[in-house]
Amino acid sequence: MKHAIARTLTSTLHGILRGLMRAWVLIVPLVVALSVIRWGQLAYFWPQGYQASSSDLATVAVQGFRFDLKVSAIAGFLLLLVLPWVSGPVYRRLVTGLVCLFVFLGFINLHYFGFYKTPIDSVIFGLFEDDTAAVLQTIWHDFPVVGTLLAVAATALLGLVIHRRVVDWVEPDTVLQKRAVTLRMLAVVVALFALLFAGKGTLRQMALQRQHLTVTTSQFLNDMVPNGVIALKYAWDNRRQSQNLSDPLVGLKALGFDSPQAAAQVLGLPHATEAEVRDALYRHEPLPAGTPKKNLVFFLMESWSAEPMLYQSPTFDVLGRMAPTLDKACHFSNFESAQPGTHPSLEAILFSSPITPLTMGDAGRKPLPWGVAQVAKQAGYDTLFVTSARSGWRDLNRVLKVQGFDEVIDANNLKADYPDATIGLWGVWDSYVYRYLEKRMAAQPKDRPLFVFVLTATNHPPYDLPADYQKVPLDMSQWKGETSEATLVPNLHTYRYAHDLLGAFVQQVQSGPLKDTTLIAATGDHNVRSFGVYAEPSRRYLMRQVPFVIWGPQLRCGQQLTQPASHRDMFNTLFPLAGIEGNYINAGRNLLKDVPAQPDPMNAPRGLFFTGEARNAQGMWQLGNPKSFVCTAARPPQSCEFNAQDDLQERARYALLDWNVRISLKK
Repeated sequence: MKHAIARTLTSTLHGILRGLMRAWVLIVPLVVALSVIRWGQLAYFWPQGYQASSSDLATVAVQGFRFDLKVSAIAGFLLLLVLPWVSGPVYRRLVTGLVCLFVFLGFINLHYFGFYKTPIDSVIFGLFEDDTAAVLQTIWHDFPVVGTLLAVAATALLGLVIHRRVVDWVEPDTVLQKRAVTLRMLAVVVALFALLFAGKGTLRQMALQRQHLTVTTSQFLNDMVPNGVIALKYAWDNRRQSQNLSDPLVGLKALGFDSPQAAAQVLGLPHATEAEVRDALYRHEPLPAGTPKKNLVFFLMESWSAEPMLYQSPTFDVLGRMAPTLDKACHFSNFESAQPGTHPSLEAILFSSPITPLTMGDAGRKPLPWGVAQVAKQAGYDTLFVTSARSGWRDLNRVLKVQGFDEVIDANNLKADYPDATIGLWGVWDSYVYRYLEKRMAAQPKDRPLFVFVLTATNHPPYDLPADYQKVPLDMSQWKGETSEATLVPNLHTYRYAHDLLGAFVQQVQSGPLKDTTLIAATGDHNVRSFGVYAEPSRRYLMRQVPFVIWGPQLRCGQQLTQPASHRDMFNTLFPLAGIEGNYINAGRNLLKDVPAQPDPMNAPRGLFFTGEARNAQGMWQLGNPKSFVCTAARPPQSCEFNAQDDLQERARYALLDWNVRISLKK
């Protein structure tokens, strides 16, 4: 009996030691493969002329290695349930599968950074909520798919060769098996604790977490630290938190506030009760009696980045007929998008929501009373949504009518009205939107103001254009930005096509019978990858920038045209200008008002990116993370540093927007 127990214990000890050794041997190729991808990503996206110190590169390499070791050790630890007991062939298949998975995620992260200028974030899950076939077709057309798959195979093969060599050297199935029991037990303890500490990422301090991704003053270098596995994990965490509508305080607490009252107090708002906070969020200065209501036509332009406008000239004409309209417009040129994707920005604009996707589930079936279309409708407007895309995308055809739009016109409607239109990958050409708008606005009853929200689609990968469109030659010597992307020139041509059409529409309205009763406003949904990665500090301020332009009669643009601002400010500016009063939230500030020398927290000139970044006149930072601050001004002031008060106030503003959505939709 004693011998049987001894044999069982010995066999168990043997199995545990074998499993731990196999786990450690597995970790080696995973870490090597992830590190190789990181250095490849650095080389692939390194901007021409960009300089970084060797100490910064070493810091990125070391911190990246720590995250590589962390995710690999966690994988090894989780596999301890099976590694001690499976056969050699099964173990090799497990290794092959895990190496291929880690490498594949690493290359997804590489190309995701190239497109969105950020490691994998929660926007990635939109692939499954989008027109997946169209997205995959765009990926096939716009990315080096075959080359990437070959690189994945080569990197995975490298990892497997390294694993085979390490196995031959260490012999994990038999190592120390003929040694004394005490030595084997000591080896088990050491190997297990080493695995745990590797998974933690540190020996004495708190475990490696998201804030440890920031290790230099260069955001470009910081973005090289996370591997695809940890970036996807953090993206899933964000996604899961954003979809948790059962706890209205989850966003507040994540940003350092125990209650909405605490956040409101930071902003100088009434805060005795939750009801008082909500009332303050929706309180506006009354408009003068008799303020007339104007038609409001708002354009969300696909991929309207700010940078090409900096180089506009007769020989580099990227604006076409828009260019001569800008001298009588209010052009806010220091302006951020809310999100890096079209649908997230659309939701942020319509609902002042940092939570996305918001309307694709049950929430989309419940009218959100503070949504811009609902506010316009309650103010007596007819409300119209027009897009050159298909409205089935992200369930817009269902959601928009619930959220206050009387009519939704999409590519299929435009095709029915204009049989010569062809429906392509993302819809019909934008020109059909303008043909429809001209007809529809002319037919609008004069006693009924009209609110139109337009979403364009042509300026989108793969950057196709109508066959009869005559491209205008562009003198690329005028382009002062990055030139590393092969899609730069095709993108500039679709950019000009889209904004020339908008300019023609503005001219047509301003010279027609609606000129005194119509406001037109336009912004971009996000920047695009064709214009670079913005690694240079002097260019970093352009990373999130899109234009915001208002055209209308007798505009007084004020003093904020070059102050930091963002999507959250648009309808706080447009509604008073159009004569609309209603139950809309104070998401931002009125950009047509002058800023006093000491502005209150609700009117301070700052921009907010709804993924959790803010920007003031000096730089950009991740909310709550002083180490992430990077000077991003075109001409940084002598004193360029993190401002704790700005951060506190922006966290409070973001937290209250989050809370407003959650408390309204609490399940």
